[in-house]
Amino acid sequence: MKKLILSLITIVALGACNNASKQAGNVSNNGAINANVSPANSNDSAPVFKFEKESYDFGQIKEGEQVSYEFAFKNTGNTPLIITGATATCGCTVPEFPKEPIAPNGQGKISVTFDSKGKGGMQNKVITVTANTIPSTTQLHLLGDVKTLASN
Repeated sequence: MKKLILSLITIVALGACNNASKQAGNVSNNGAINANVSPANSNDSAPVFKFEKESYDFGQIKEGEQVSYEFAFKNTGNTPLIITGATATCGCTVPEFPKEPIAPNGQGKISVTFDSKGKGGMQNKVITVTANTIPSTTQLHLLGDVKTLASN
């Protein structure tokens, strides 16, 4: 029984070592790793978001008011920028993004509307934009203070 358990442990250990060497890439005789990186995954060919502002402070508003802002950006990369999604931390914040690819040096806007109904105090709404950039997500922030209406 001990031999069976020892054999299983040895097989698992050898299998793990084999997988680790495959993931590390090819190792040359001098110990350098030769990773196979395709041009599509290279930082040089990836599109790049360049936002005018990554956060917007709307200041103080009264509860129930809506605030809208457009986050303007430029694709400073060498390939078309494709936005696949934009989500916010709650349903009170709705982002809209361009559905068409943004060419290199092209510009676009991500529109965000925040509804302060039922919200009070300091707000930091995070909008996560997913695109074919490196890294694949970019976070934008909508900040401000919502003053609640005093009850009589």
